[in-house]
This record gives sequence, C-alpha cells and structure tokens, in this order.
Amino acid sequence: MARRPASLALRLTVSIGAVITVVLLTFGWMVERSINRHFVQQDVDELNAVVQLLKRSLSEPPAIQEQDELKRRLAATVSGHHDAEFRVLDIHGNVIFATPNSDLDGFSQLVPSTGTISVDSVSTWRDQGQTYRGAAVLLMKDGLHDDEPLTLAIATSINFHLHYLESFRSYLRIITVAACLIAILAIWLAVYQGHAPLRRISREIRRIKSDQLFIRLVPSTVPVELTELAVSFNDMLDRIEDGFQRLSNFSADIAHELRTPITNLKTQTEVALSQSRDIEQYREVLYSSLEEYERMAKMVGDMLFLAQADNNQLKPELVSVDLVNEVQALFEYFEAWAEESSVSLIRRGPVVYVQGDRLMIRRALSNLLSNAIRYTLPGQAVTVSLAASNNDTIVIRVENPGLMIDPEHLSRLFDRFYRVDPSRQRKGDGAGLGLAIVKSIIDAHGGTITAYEEDGYMGFEVALPRAAVE
Repeated sequence: MARRPASLALRLTVSIGAVITVVLLTFGWMVERSINRHFVQQDVDELNAVVQLLKRSLSEPPAIQEQDELKRRLAATVSGHHDAEFRVLDIHGNVIFATPNSDLDGFSQLVPSTGTISVDSVSTWRDQGQTYRGAAVLLMKDGLHDDEPLTLAIATSINFHLHYLESFRSYLRIITVAACLIAILAIWLAVYQGHAPLRRISREIRRIKSDQLFIRLVPSTVPVELTELAVSFNDMLDRIEDGFQRLSNFSADIAHELRTPITNLKTQTEVALSQSRDIEQYREVLYSSLEEYERMAKMVGDMLFLAQADNNQLKPELVSVDLVNEVQALFEYFEAWAEESSVSLIRRGPVVYVQGDRLMIRRALSNLLSNAIRYTLPGQAVTVSLAASNNDTIVIRVENPGLMIDPEHLSRLFDRFYRVDPSRQRKGDGAGLGLAIVKSIIDAHGGTITAYEEDGYMGFEVALPRAAVE
C-alpha cells in the first residue's frame, strides 16, 4: 500500500523549524567563539602588560647588575599579576629567573620564540590539571652578557575562563533547545492558523450536494494564494453542473425515446392478442414490431458508440481516404430518398484525401447528409464542398437551405438528444444522436466540426488532417 504523504503543516513546521534551529546553533556558535576570542585577547593583553614591565625592568641602567638584585626586580614585576608565570633564559638556556612553582621548561623548548605576543602567536596547553595560555618572547637586556638576547617564556592560567565558557556553553545549549522548541510550537500554531482558510473552504465544499451545485466559492473572500484554487474549483463546478444537467436531460430524453417504441410494441401486442387473427395479420404485427426493435437496436448501438467515445476507446485505423469516392458512394445510397423528397445532391471541389478510418468517416458523412436531406425543403439542394486549406487540413462543408436556427442553439446541436424545439417533438426517424456521433468521430480523428448559418444556408464545416500520401 502506498505510504500517505506527510501533511503540509508537518512539512512546513519541520522545514522552518530546521532552518531556525540551524540559525540558532550558528548564532550560539558565533557568540561562543566571540566570547572565547575576547578571553584570548584579554589574556594577550595581560601577557603583553607583564612583558612590558619585564622589559622596563631589564632596561634599567646597567649600574645595578647583580643577579640577586635582578631577581628581586623581576619578582617585583609580577607582584600584581597573580596568574602570570614566566621564566627568563639566557642564550645558553640557563634559567636567570623563574616564578615560584612554575614549570615552563618544556613549553619554552617546544614553542618557537616570537617578537610580539598576539592572538595568533599564543599557545594553550595543560599541565598538572591546569590550563595555560602563553608564548615565548625574545628580549634584549642591556649590560648583561654583552647584550645577548634573553628568552622569556610567559604564561597565564585560563582555568577561570574555561570554567566560564563551559558553563556558558551548557547554558547556551539549554537556551537553544528551549528556543527551538518554542519556535517549532509557534511555527506549528502559525501554520495551523494559516491553514484556516483551507479548512473553511473544505467545509464549504463538503456542503455542496448534487442538489446544490449552484454554490460557488467567492474568490475575493479567500487569501490571494488561494484565489486561483477558488476560481479553478468554481470552473470545475460549472463543468460538473453542466454535465449533471446534461446527464439528467439525457436520462429523461432516453426514457422518452424508448417509451415510444415500447408503447407501440405493447399496444400492437395487446391488439393482436385481443382476438383471434389469421397468419397474415400476425405477420403484419410482427413486421411492425420488427421495425420498432430495429429502431431501439440502432439507438442502443449509437449509445454504446458514444460511450466508447467518452472513454477514449475509439481507435481509428488510419488510412488514406478518398473523400470524392466516399461522398459519391453516399450520394448513390441516399439517391432514392433524395428523389422521393425532391432534393438534389451536389458535390463541389477537387479530389482530396484525408487521414482517417474509412468506416468512421463514412458514418460521419452519412449522418450529416441524412440530417441535411431531412431538413431540406422540396426543390432545394444539399451541397457537399471539398477544399484543401493551407495548414495541412481538408475542409468539408455540408450545406442545405432550410429553417434557420438561432445562434444560441448552434453550439449545442452536437449535444445528445438536444432539441431546438423545447416541445420535445421530433420529426422523422432520428433519435437525436446523429450529430453527437459525428462530433465523437471527428474528435477521435483530431479534427474539428462547427455549425453555422450563412446567406440562408444551414451548414456544418468539418476539418480533418490531410493524408500524407495521396
């Protein structure tokens, strides 16, 4: 079974929540990094202050050069800097002075000496549970060892800073998690509230029943993002209402069309059985019944054909069809009926070929011709015109003079059982499906058909794809 997609609220909440979480974590990392850099700069400033004091002490006039006096002076230099530890070495690595309880021997040997102490030149290390930050600096001491440079290894304890950073980091984690949870909850509430118009539209849609297809959404009352949805839904309702109305009319029309032959059969059968009759009389009743059966069979066949067209099951077998031959064959077929009705059949135009199913095209042309003959007054003519257009299509026009139809009815002539006369009275043997079948056939061939009135003539214009090989 296919997995159900996640809800829009969940998708938006997770997406926005993830972005906010990343932003908060990045912000926390930047704050932590900024504070740590501030502490590093503070340590550097502290170390530079000690270095300046040591330089001042070493730059005293050379009158005082005794080692004891130098050690006393250096010890006094860091008297106000309790966390600072340093060791002064001569060029040979001998310790001139070292703060009590400090062990900077390994540090002074591993860290390269530098001229100045900066954020980038300090190093950090641990020793006996303590963490230090320091650097090795070259110093010049006037009057001692022929002004040979001295090496100053200086460091300061940063345990307090580290404890503060660890506490701040833990606090920052708690704040970040709490902020993320609050943000996600706020996002979910915002998304839920933002979907309120969708829920309202859903409630309005659920109210629509088959007897309330007239209800429409008001696009001006929904957010602009849902305006297109409301318009599309209204368009869909228009099509559904039209289809439902046509289906209702279709059901009524088919009941009306079938009622007549069934009533005729029932009446004929009752009359035949009302008294004893000879074989010839029974034969006439059966012949009359057979005509009604054929009429119903044709109607059912037409309805099945239209049902196939509705389900896209019409698959034309495309061949090159000579329209002149097809029209001439239909003229010969309808010749007797046309003569009986005093109607002339005229063909105009050159020899043209279309790409289509021969039997389907013949059926479509047959329906158009029979419809034209049926509504042509005696002494008039039905004209079939053939022409090739410039866009690789063949145009077929079937025209006849006759009763004019209001333009509002022209587009609906291809509806099933549609009657221009609302009285539901139909002349002739037609069941009202002929033009609907014609349109289904033309649509299946990728063509078009339109009804028109022109100079007192009622006509149908069909456009079909031209055959590639004629």
